[in-house]
Amino acid sequence: MFGNAAALLSGRPRPFDAVLTRAGEIILGKENEIRLALTCLLAGGHLLIEDLPGMGKTTLAHALARLLGLQFSRIQFTSDLLPADITGVSIFDRDKSAFRFLPGPVFAQLVLADEINRATPKTQSALLEAMEEGQVTAEGQTRALPRPFFVIATQNPAHQIGTFPLPESQLDRFLMRIELGYPDRAAERALLAAGSQRAQAEHLAPCFQADDLPAVQKEIAAVHTAGPLIDYVQNLIEATRNNPNFQHGLSPRAGLALLAAARAWAWLAGRDMVLPDDVQAVLPAVARHRLRSAQGSGFASLEDIATLMRSVAIP
Repeated sequence: MFGNAAALLSGRPRPFDAVLTRAGEIILGKENEIRLALTCLLAGGHLLIEDLPGMGKTTLAHALARLLGLQFSRIQFTSDLLPADITGVSIFDRDKSAFRFLPGPVFAQLVLADEINRATPKTQSALLEAMEEGQVTAEGQTRALPRPFFVIATQNPAHQIGTFPLPESQLDRFLMRIELGYPDRAAERALLAAGSQRAQAEHLAPCFQADDLPAVQKEIAAVHTAGPLIDYVQNLIEATRNNPNFQHGLSPRAGLALLAAARAWAWLAGRDMVLPDDVQAVLPAVARHRLRSAQGSGFASLEDIATLMRSVAIP
């Protein structure tokens, strides 16, 4: 087990140094995106990765599951996938003359919902209760999911053929949304020389034990947020509600998500208090998928978020 709070906050814990390093050897040139993904999981949230096919979304999810010692399950979302294919079904056991429930792939500690926007809205909604409540209700009975429980969903850009946009209610279940983007030239050269990294991800050794994660999350929740820092977050939220660039502003739940992510980011940096820099580091990943551009139906742009941050005074 990890030690006490002093040991955890005397510098970034070594196991997470190893997680970041090993993941960076699999997903080349994406250190900030990897840190954001790990921050999301440590904050207890679900992660949405949106990008073109072939950018390493699935590989990143698999690598994090292996490195964190989490039981991993992958669901390939397709247009003919049914809710029962996710949650599970009951079958009749002739020997016992009774129905027996067969858990679906959602019963894992880290579930990869691959290409989630290729499934119909009815199937997408099968994850809503699991993501919000950590449980599944199937055939009139509620069953708890493993702890910890995370969903990493990948999706292709909405303009691609055969996609069904996620509704706002489901988007709000994701603490963060990130994009990997193209690697820089040096990282891509190294990738071309080494070949596919998918096989390496499957053989990663855990750097951490999943049973220790609740204790770490408790430490992160205790990271200090001073009054002026909370005022800063509130001012950012209020600014989105009065900003003509957005169709609507951030909700109170989005503010809680922003603080949770900022605490985890600060904790990874080895600090026991949140700074405005921590809030700014995670704000784009927390806010963009919750804000719609007033110019269309797309997400807020990075420039919109940058303008927002410049408009709010730093304490």
